[in-house]
Amino acid sequence: MPETVRGPVADLGATLMHEHVFGLSPEILWNWPDIPEQRDVEQAAAKLEALRAEGIDTIVDLTVVGLGRYVPAVQEVAALTTVNIVAATGLYTYDALPPYFGNRGPGSLFGGPERLAGFFVRDLTEGIGRTGVKAAILKCATDRPGMTPGCERVFRAVAEAHLATGAPISTHSHEPGGLEQQRLLAACGVDLSRVIIGHAGDSTDLAYLEELLAAGSYLGMDRFGLDAITPFEQRVATVAALCERGHAGRLVLGHDSYCFNDRFDAEVVRRRHPNYHLLHLTRDVLPELRRRGVTAEQIDQMLVANPRRILGWTSTSPPPGTSPRRTPS
Repeated sequence: MPETVRGPVADLGATLMHEHVFGLSPEILWNWPDIPEQRDVEQAAAKLEALRAEGIDTIVDLTVVGLGRYVPAVQEVAALTTVNIVAATGLYTYDALPPYFGNRGPGSLFGGPERLAGFFVRDLTEGIGRTGVKAAILKCATDRPGMTPGCERVFRAVAEAHLATGAPISTHSHEPGGLEQQRLLAACGVDLSRVIIGHAGDSTDLAYLEELLAAGSYLGMDRFGLDAITPFEQRVATVAALCERGHAGRLVLGHDSYCFNDRFDAEVVRRRHPNYHLLHLTRDVLPELRRRGVTAEQIDQMLVANPRRILGWTSTSPPPGTSPRRTPS
């Protein structure tokens, strides 16, 4: 059964595959305590309950090391909401590794064995820190700088942890970097059908997206609301076009949004990105997809069947075949 912050569940239901509960900057908060900590547990739970009222049962919280992951706070939120929260492990960097890892391991100044994969495997099999919460998915990233040496170490460690556990992989990508990500993961022995190329929905290039699909990966159409990167109209049109071409079985949806994130000023975000919130997909995106001819079955594939197949399958168990509880109306 898929792992969540509250433990294993029989079925995830309708799932947003790329969200965040908290994004925190611990060193800033430790050293300038007058800065208010953006970690309101009750308000975060209320935001998730509003999402549940819209028909979403689960979010995948892809907050990992490098993004301020603090699972005890997420546990507090999970205790106050009926929404399932799936935790992730991995490391988020576009370039160099944090010095703790950058100064150790292959190719570093002081050398020694690679420690990353061991940490990731422990998060997946034993639990994160002392929380007992098991991660259920791996996260790695590249962006404009491409596959830097630091990023490559993370990708290789993620691949090793995936091969050891069967856990799926979700990436942060920047077009056309998803292809480079696929090449490296495949060279490490990863089955690309166990990989989500995250933020693929930032692209409107159908040839690029279909090349990623041809290699077997899922596409994360997961930044709805960040219209400054790719406008709403283009994002919806791209998903509709891919569904029309028969690819709904390889698409997952989300916002890449946060309940609270201290890296951004909340009021500025509301003003500049008014659709960047957890309810945008159910209130605005799904109705527009339906208007463009995307069927209820295809929406069910993207929100229910695909996440279930990704998160409910490991190297030792087949995809579950239970029916979904519901699909957002």
